[in-house]
Amino acid sequence: MDNILVTGASGFIGSFVVEEAIRKGFSTWAAIRKSSSKAYLQHPDIHFIELDYTHPDILQEQLKEHASKNGAFTYVVHCAGVTKCADKKDFDRVNYQQSKNLVEALIATGQTPKLFIFISTLSVFGPIHEKDYRPIAEHDIPQPNTAYGKSKLKMEQYLQGLRDFPYLILRPTGVYGPREKDYFLMAKSIQQHLDLSVGYKRQDITFVYVKDVVQAIFLGIDKGVSNRVFFLSDGQVYQSRTFSNLIMRELKATKVLRFCAPLWALKLISIIAEWWANLHHTTSTLNTDKYRIMSQRNWRCDITPTIKELDYKPQYLLDKGVKETIAWYKEVGWL
Repeated sequence: MDNILVTGASGFIGSFVVEEAIRKGFSTWAAIRKSSSKAYLQHPDIHFIELDYTHPDILQEQLKEHASKNGAFTYVVHCAGVTKCADKKDFDRVNYQQSKNLVEALIATGQTPKLFIFISTLSVFGPIHEKDYRPIAEHDIPQPNTAYGKSKLKMEQYLQGLRDFPYLILRPTGVYGPREKDYFLMAKSIQQHLDLSVGYKRQDITFVYVKDVVQAIFLGIDKGVSNRVFFLSDGQVYQSRTFSNLIMRELKATKVLRFCAPLWALKLISIIAEWWANLHHTTSTLNTDKYRIMSQRNWRCDITPTIKELDYKPQYLLDKGVKETIAWYKEVGWL
């Protein structure tokens, strides 16, 4: 049995990766913190491991000890990271430096895996092609305008600069599905009869269901594709109201007040929300990074190489994905 390490295993994407790894028969190791919830990690075959990404020396010893008892990891799926922080410096510290520490520890201990899969983001490109709405393609030059996107790009560039280290970088667009909490806020708002959109200019949006992200990860493993970067979406382009329309349909919500806020108002609210969160040493779903993401008008991306090289076939278009997601929210009592 091949050993597979899934970092960020208690998180949204990571927990689905763990489930699929178990289903496929891997000896599955879920890297979590002591404080991490195991709510979605209940399968009896899951092995748990705590790794200290902050201290390279400790991390190397942890990897050595694990390898001596269980063998080295054949594959590593690196989902760990942060999407919002009280201090923007934490994006770089976690998404770049700690990720780099993990890779360096694997190399230093002679445990280079067959494939290291890094979950990046379409946000590494920032707001480009906003005049002609061309799909973002792999040859485009990234211009991230968020601390989150910059930290992910920095890690991408580090991996691409390594020699003899097999990596696969996946850049999903907006990932949604059961267990996801940010898109859930939209569903909760609609349930409470309010639907808010922002900006009056055309916005082309793309999505990818969490299970299709997982599909791409294991296609990369199965096909042994390495030292490549791929975009992930469901292959379709949607308008800003499409997602909320589908949520309304699934919730059978008819009396919903729909309000479109100008971007300047969203920016002002984001600044205030971020200031308040910083004052109380917490994080806010709405912040200046989130404002830049929400104000971006072009989220098209070219998944043609993903389809050709990975044989990737999205199984969930938005209507199917939203239906399954809302059903799960209802089942667990979130809605």
